Amino acid sequence: MKKLVFVLTLFVVTARAQELKQIPQISISGEGKILVAPDLAIIQLGVQNSGKDPKEVKQLNDVTIDKVIAYIKKNGIPVTDYQTTQMSLYKNYDYEKKKHSYQANQTISVTLKDISKYNAFMMDVMETGINVINGVSFKSSKMELFESEARKKAILNAKKKAEDYVSVLSGQKVGKAISISDSSQINYPQPVFMAKGFMADTEAIQPRETLAVGEIEISATVTVAFLLE
Repeated sequence: MKKLVFVLTLFVVTARAQELKQIPQISISGEGKILVAPDLAIIQLGVQNSGKDPKEVKQLNDVTIDKVIAYIKKNGIPVTDYQTTQMSLYKNYDYEKKKHSYQANQTISVTLKDISKYNAFMMDVMETGINVINGVSFKSSKMELFESEARKKAILNAKKKAEDYVSVLSGQKVGKAISISDSSQINYPQPVFMAKGFMADTEAIQPRETLAVGEIEISATVTVAFLLE
């Protein structure tokens, strides 16, 4: 009897699964885009020193970081808008010379909420002694709002495309959404900027208007499955 009940249950479940697979539906992708002018910049400033004495290279880094922090404060940037994001001190070995050396690294992330000060900040900060710029990205202070708008546009776009396809099928229309998947990505504009220590021609570093950030493209991509009625 137990075996019979199991077989009947399995038959009902299998039949139900087949029935679900046969439900008329359409799966479509949708995309929503928002173009936004960035209003803040996030800058990764770094210093790197190497030498035979670990204490010496660490102290060299500390001197530069002290100058960087003093410069940041001088520009009126609040403590909530800058922080140390990476710090390391490690030992290297030169197999050819058979000697050890030490390398110290430290990175500070700075958020400029007044993007008009970007050029002046980047040119003068070089005087503090930093020799690494790990990256600069431009963002909007209203990212969550714009991301929400992009997601809504993506859903509407998917529904519109589904309706376009179904419009040529007689007796059918787009019904409720039964599944939604998101595969959105956001790309922030990142300018190329070399620290003075890495530039072959130091005369190239002159105060000038070099900022052209354009717009941030905030996009959302979704795949929606709709029932067909």
